[in-house]
Amino acid sequence: MTRPDLNRLHDWFTPFCAAYSHDADQEARRNYLLKEEHTRKVCQESMTIAAAEGCSDADLILAESVALLHDVGRFPQYREFRTFKDSDSVNHAAWSVRTIVREKILTKLPKDEQRLIIRSIALHNVYTIPEFTNRRDEFFLRLIRDADKLDIWRVFLKYYNLPEDERASAVGLGFPDTPASSPEIITAINEGKMINLRDVRTLNDFKLLQLSWLFDLNFHSTRSLFWERGYLAAFAAILPASEEIRNLLAILESHLDRTMSVGQAAASGEPAWIR
Repeated sequence: MTRPDLNRLHDWFTPFCAAYSHDADQEARRNYLLKEEHTRKVCQESMTIAAAEGCSDADLILAESVALLHDVGRFPQYREFRTFKDSDSVNHAAWSVRTIVREKILTKLPKDEQRLIIRSIALHNVYTIPEFTNRRDEFFLRLIRDADKLDIWRVFLKYYNLPEDERASAVGLGFPDTPASSPEIITAINEGKMINLRDVRTLNDFKLLQLSWLFDLNFHSTRSLFWERGYLAAFAAILPASEEIRNLLAILESHLDRTMSVGQAAASGEPAWIR
């Protein structure tokens, strides 16, 4: 894949987004613009992580292409269902693939690159990734998952701190803002497991789900960026100041400290992923 190939995808993406925002009501336009901004931020995050992993220029271009296209299904999803909640509508990753295929925007690329991009996008939102025999494909999937999480943390922290009338309505997914935390949520974090969306009942559960993504990060640079940006402290500030929550935050902080130390030590040895 070449730089002109990537430029062509960007040239497609900009009017694609504009077509949805054009003539949309204010609420819809806010949600579409949020997803467009998210996509561009994920491109930047993906480049940062990939560069830290020592990717070649060609792989940086490929990584940015995956990031650029990973959420294009969000636009038709919101237009048809007025929500970003997959369980109340459709799998947005599958709709991203459907959009890419329908628009025929990858047809000029080599077949192996088409396959890699499509598979990375199709699996970027799964709870558990499948076994891979191709380590290169696995690398790009893990890369988009980390880059996506980094910007989703930014999006939601901004959302939680905005006045209600300025929030993009589809971001909160409709969970009630009550102080309780569900038992399944507490158990998952205590066991060092990523929370499953099906167990989320409240907005606080959803905030803890987002923090539990720390158990699913793949790269040392991702963990470092999470820590440097103060995301853990920022989430702590918008969660109830209960002993139970403090204990959960301590578990998450301990996991982050431990994995950052391991990642730093590994940086001088063999790379974590074979590209």
